[in-house]
Amino acid sequence: MVFFLYGADTFRSRRKLNELTQKYIKEVDPSGLSLNVLGPEAVSLKSIAEGSSAGSLLARKRMLVVERVFDKKDAQFFADLVKYVNANKAGFEDNIVVFWDSVTSEEKGMTKERGQLYKWLVGQKFAQEFKPMSNTELTSWVREETVRRGGDISREAAVHLVALTGSDLWQVDQELNKLVHYKLGQKLALGVQVQPDKIETEDVKNLVSGVFDEQVFALTDALSARNRSLAVKLFEEQLKGGESEEYLLHMILRQFRILVQVRQALDSGVQPRKIASELALHPFVAQKSVSQVRNFSLEQLKKINRRLIDIDYKVKTGQQKMKTGMNNLIAAL
Repeated sequence: MVFFLYGADTFRSRRKLNELTQKYIKEVDPSGLSLNVLGPEAVSLKSIAEGSSAGSLLARKRMLVVERVFDKKDAQFFADLVKYVNANKAGFEDNIVVFWDSVTSEEKGMTKERGQLYKWLVGQKFAQEFKPMSNTELTSWVREETVRRGGDISREAAVHLVALTGSDLWQVDQELNKLVHYKLGQKLALGVQVQPDKIETEDVKNLVSGVFDEQVFALTDALSARNRSLAVKLFEEQLKGGESEEYLLHMILRQFRILVQVRQALDSGVQPRKIASELALHPFVAQKSVSQVRNFSLEQLKKINRRLIDIDYKVKTGQQKMKTGMNNLIAAL
């Protein structure tokens, strides 16, 4: 069977992917040896063919995860892959093949070859797009998620949290962990082992910094200025301050993706004052980004973006420590 998990909400699609892999390990292959994950740099027709071939001696089914296949630039690769999947449907049906990507249904500029693969993938029974939720949906999600984590939050506090963080569930996740642990810590400090108090609006105001993380902007400012020593210092401070590596890497990658868009827009003749409306960015984010891209060419930004994606993949697959990857990236600037 083929799964296609895609869309702008990479937090929920990544969670779904983790659920599928954990279920596979639990129910099919406890050793995990028949599970293969291909990051953007490892995706090829050969690697996909090998990963979707007949089941191994260790498990009745293989599981293949193909991440960000649409990052590939070779048009011939897509044409060959479409021919391959149509000619080898049995292998895909007998095994579990998951394509995970941040591509959206509104994606513009998709080539004919990419479009053929995209059309095939969205036509699969288990294709699911994860679109950003509305504020109302986000508020409900926050309240349900807080309960799932052993806490409770008032509706007013949930609304305020959504107002501060926007639709970025990676930051919502980080802030929820902080809030739940804070309320639980209050109870433990009193020696009372009961359900923690409900998170209220005042707690959110005191603990949540909001979507415009000045420290992340400061870090990308240092990177854009090639100030390696300051970039390393700010990166270390973020980790020591309690930010999770996954969240911090997500925020840096998010900002550099914005910088790529801003650089492309400026190079196309868009006036700086129109960047916010053209790219649907908050004016503050647009202003900071226009300032940061002045020190980069489009190709330099794309190269950094590719490096960050590679770091993200290697961290998630246990091939590299995030700190090592980021230090190498900073040193190479």
